[in-house]
Order: sequence, then structure tokens, then C-alpha cells
Amino acid sequence: MSTAPSTVEAVGPLSAAVAQLCERLLPQVSEQTAAGFCEVLRRLAAPLQVAVAGRIKSGKSTLVNALIGRRVAPTDVGECTRLVTRFQYGTVDRVEVVFTEGARQALPFDAIGMIPADLGIGAALDRVSHLEAYLTNAVLRDLTVIDTPGLGSMDAAGVARTEALLDPVSRSAVAGAEAVLYVLTQAVRADDKQVLAAFTAATASREAGPVNAVAVLNKADTIPPESVQGSNGDVWTAASLLAARQAQVLRPRVAAVLPMVGLLAETAESGAFTSADADALRAMASCDEATRTAMLLSADLFTTLDAPVPAGTRTRLLERLDLHGVRVALDAIDADPHITAGALRRTLLDASGLAALRTRLDAVFRARADGIKAAAALASVTALANTSGDQGERQLVHDAIEVLLQRPQAHQLRLLEALTLVTSGAVAMPDDLADEVVRVGGSSDVAEQLGMPGRPMAELAGYALERAGWWRSFASFGATPAQSRVAHVVHRAYFLIWQRLREEVRR
Repeated sequence: MSTAPSTVEAVGPLSAAVAQLCERLLPQVSEQTAAGFCEVLRRLAAPLQVAVAGRIKSGKSTLVNALIGRRVAPTDVGECTRLVTRFQYGTVDRVEVVFTEGARQALPFDAIGMIPADLGIGAALDRVSHLEAYLTNAVLRDLTVIDTPGLGSMDAAGVARTEALLDPVSRSAVAGAEAVLYVLTQAVRADDKQVLAAFTAATASREAGPVNAVAVLNKADTIPPESVQGSNGDVWTAASLLAARQAQVLRPRVAAVLPMVGLLAETAESGAFTSADADALRAMASCDEATRTAMLLSADLFTTLDAPVPAGTRTRLLERLDLHGVRVALDAIDADPHITAGALRRTLLDASGLAALRTRLDAVFRARADGIKAAAALASVTALANTSGDQGERQLVHDAIEVLLQRPQAHQLRLLEALTLVTSGAVAMPDDLADEVVRVGGSSDVAEQLGMPGRPMAELAGYALERAGWWRSFASFGATPAQSRVAHVVHRAYFLIWQRLREEVRR
């Protein structure tokens, strides 16, 4: 039978517990199931895998480059953009083409350090499974970022690759992403919601929710402020209001929808903004007001009007900043004519929304990576058992999982399961109670879990104990059997929060 290493370096206690379960079961299951368990063990020891998905031309690859801090993912349509590309940490920068039969072919970076848009393999493209890019990048030490082909494209094969990636119980129930960063533009379409509904990383055969899905409203600078009521003519206010509305439409599929200008983020974070760019912007800021106003009316006028900055330089600025970024930079120069190139870059980065996105990713993904990975692994283990033709093997695995879930330290997995049951509609709850389950289960921050940010710790502790008592009563006297199951889990979550806060207050 297949075997696995005796020691698995899992990222946290929950992942370690699932890894130990797999290792104990390996000698007792069939060779096929054991092979699946070995893959689960490998993934438990790997960083959290986050897929960046969305419609074609939504700016996924630009966002990937911004997150990594390097322009390495091609953003123009080519062979590469029709494939899934996994960006992961490596001690030497390299790219490999992985074929469906398992063979690998090294691929050189292009002249500017990017993966070439065209791979030079012609008809063999249909035999390619995916690309693997290994980068000496600290961001990738605890996060594998997966760039996916655009949905809604004419390339059915590329769409199929993305759909397969987003279904972690397919491909023997062990392949796929554990979390998703979904990129939207101005309108939420039916297939956007379908993809998020099909993403089943949290638990087997259930839908994505605020535990493992965050959305981005990209290209926020293209939103006409007059199209959004209450924006007062401000682009970022308009984008924030529209993102909030999209969050309501997608609720409870995602933890949040955040506005973003991916091009600005990529340019500022990847080192593409240079001191020469800053000098060119300073020269533009010195233009007379009429010329400057006319140039900022459209991209064509920006590059063709007479100005003290060469047309080629202006074209480069437009490619890296778009008109919105140029306006942001010129406003910063007006406020401080002596602003340095570094300070100007930071201003552009602040205007991109990347900092807020990284903060949310830290809170939703990184802080909960152990629970997300453990839940995904249990989903895979369950799916592997369910596809086994041996009833005794299925029962053996299910009993082992149930024993694991009875442990006190496994309560987070119970909470993730309860959250998924409610957000998927598998357990119907009144709206106010469903919102409370989402709040408690969808954050790692105690004040956010309680819905009382900024309140004193003693007050938080009192509220947690009060809600623990309420949910216990609801579980016993007011709930249906299915609701009662969820209510007991929420009661336990509040009780554990109260215990933690009480200890903090005593210190």
C-alpha cells in the first residue's frame, strides 16, 4: 500500500490532527484511497492555496502581480493566460510546464522577467495541465497564489481548467484551491454567482462562504461617480458604495467586496514606477491649467496634445497608471511640489486599495489558514471514503472523523461546518440569527465576532456570556433539530470566547 512520511509539518494544530488521522488510516485502507490520503498529507504540509478567479479581462493577472509584488504573470491574452498558473515559493526562480501525463518542461522567463505569454509548444497546449512558477518571494512562503483563465471567454478548455481547479472534491477529491479571491468589475453576473456557489473548499459538497472567499471590485477608477447615488462626485466613494452593494448581492458567498485599482497596485508594488516616471509627472504638473485639464479628458488627448513631456513617456505613464493614477499623482505633486519618487509611489499604492485587501486577506485567510486547510482536508478525506467501494472502509473513515471532531480543539472545524450549513441554506435560520452565525464564524477577531468593535474587554466578556446562554436556550427550546445542531456549536463558540476574555480581564 502507499505510505506517507511519518512526520508531516502541518501549519497548525487542526491540520496536524487531520494529518495524524490520515497517517493512522493509511495501513487500513485500499491502495487507491491511501494514495489520495498521501496527497492530502502533502497539501496539509503546504501553504494555503488561494485561487484568483473571475471573468476574462477583469484584471486577475494584474492583481496577482500586485499581491506577489512582481510583474511576472502576463496580462495580455496568450497561451499562458489560457492555463492555470500556480505561484509558489522556491529557492530558485523557475517556471515549469506540467503536462497531463505528468511530464515537465522548463520554461525560461522572457526578457523583462515575466512568464512568456506564448509558450512555444503549439498543438501540445491541449496536453498541458498547468504551469508552476517558483519564486524567491517572501509573500509566497505561507500563501500559494493561483492565477486562473478568465471565465466567460471563448476558450472552453481554459474555462474547464478553472472550473476543475475551483472544485476541490473533483480529481480524486484532492486537487484544487482552499480559498478564492474573486475579481469582479462593475456588474455581478449570473455566472459570477454560479462560480462562487460551486466553490466548495470549506467542506465537502457545500458552497463557499465568508470563511474562504473574498471578492474584489477591480478597476474601481472606471466607475462613473454620477452613476452611484451618494458618491458626491468622488470616484473612490462611488466604488466603495458599489462594492458594498455587490457584497449584499453576493451575501453570504463572500466575506467582503473591496474596491481596488489593480493597475495602480501592480505598478506601485512591483517596482514598475521609477524616478523617471516621477520626473515626468512633475513636468506635467508644471503645464498651464488649460493644457493639463484637456490632457486629462481622455487617453487620446493625454498622448497627443503638445506638452513638455514626450508622447512616448506619456504613453508609458498611461500604461502604468491610467488617467486616474496620473490625476492622483498630479494632485500629490500640487500638494507637495518637492515630493520624492518614493513618497509618490506610496501615494499611488495608498490610492490603489491594496493595503485594505491585504489586511482583509490576513484576517480571512492567513489568520484562519489552519482551520481552512483542515476543513478542506477533511472534505477530501470524506470524499475519498465516499467513493470507496468498500462499505467497511467508508465506515472506518467516517468513525475516525467523528472521533476527531469530538475533541475540544476541533471546535473551530465544527464552527466552520455550522457556518457553511447556514450560508449554503442547508439549515434555514431567521435572517438575524443567520447574520449572527456569519459574524461569529466569519472572523478571527473577537470584537468583530461579537459585533462590538472598540468596546471594553469586560463588556465584551459579559455580552459573550449572555449570547452563550441565549443560544443554549434556543438549542433546547426554540430550534428545529437542524437548527439545534448549529445552535449548540454557536453556544460553544460564545462560551469559549467568554473564557478567553475572562482570562484577559483577570490579567
